[in-house]
Amino acid sequence: MNRRDAIALLGGTALAWPLATRAQQSALPVIGLLKNTTAGASTLQVAAFRQGLSEIGYEEGRNVAIEYHYADNHYDRLLELATDLVHRQVDVIMAAGDNPALAAKAASQTIPIVFAVAGDPVQLGVVANLNRPGGNVTGVSFFSLTVTPKRLGLLHELVPKATVIGLLINPSNASAQAEVREADSAARVLGCELLVINATSAPEIDMAFATFVQRGAGAVLVAGDALFINRRDQIVALAASHAVPAGYNLREYTQTGGLMSYGADIFDTYHQAGVYAGRVLRGVKPADLPVMLPTKFPLVVNLKAAKALGLTVPLGFLAIADEVIE
Repeated sequence: MNRRDAIALLGGTALAWPLATRAQQSALPVIGLLKNTTAGASTLQVAAFRQGLSEIGYEEGRNVAIEYHYADNHYDRLLELATDLVHRQVDVIMAAGDNPALAAKAASQTIPIVFAVAGDPVQLGVVANLNRPGGNVTGVSFFSLTVTPKRLGLLHELVPKATVIGLLINPSNASAQAEVREADSAARVLGCELLVINATSAPEIDMAFATFVQRGAGAVLVAGDALFINRRDQIVALAASHAVPAGYNLREYTQTGGLMSYGADIFDTYHQAGVYAGRVLRGVKPADLPVMLPTKFPLVVNLKAAKALGLTVPLGFLAIADEVIE
């Protein structure tokens, strides 16, 4: 074989390698993951999803492929991204969040959809019934809204003198209005005024906390939202710098230095969504999988944050806390 023939043979082989790789990947079942935040902010949640998949026998790159579509906090892009996944003919759509779940359902009534949402899936309109979802959609909810009154009550227990309680909310979130109603009802029962401030970006979060202080909010409840989770360092720092006691829905805020949190474990939710996605790939119909709900809502309190705010945490509060960060 002469040198020219050898080079031609090697060149042809090199070109064949990526083609062979793509052919192998295309033979794998594909999950389209749709999320409203950024890839960087989703690392741990996606890892929990993959762990759930692995328990059903699916490992990314070995016997399943995942197409990642992140909206980077631009909620108005979700329908476009969901439609793209449909055009790619993925086998399952994993819709991570309330808005992604609605976008995925709007994009397809045939491709199986597994969601992980904070709100009530029935109120959102993604399933007809929790026990019998029907159609092509099922998933897991950490039911953040149902514990909003309890979360607000716990925050008020830490700051009993607060007569005005702020609510930081992202109006773009599909569950925003429902959360406002839940919080407003709870505040009225406590004899407090609810001060609702919207924020859809980092600068607006800064302005919101300045407004809370200007308008006399004695405490702030941060609504469940992907943008806020992504910006939790900023939010916790603002609460500290403005000396405003704040309550959250996820323990990740208290781990960052926030005062208290009460709500389901988001990583357990994503883990279970991975299990469901794996079962759907095995052939189980979404209509036959009841929506999974959390069984535990851990209460976490950060004593270091309380001390910095000059708050004394009642012994009764500490007694019922699932975790105390010192």
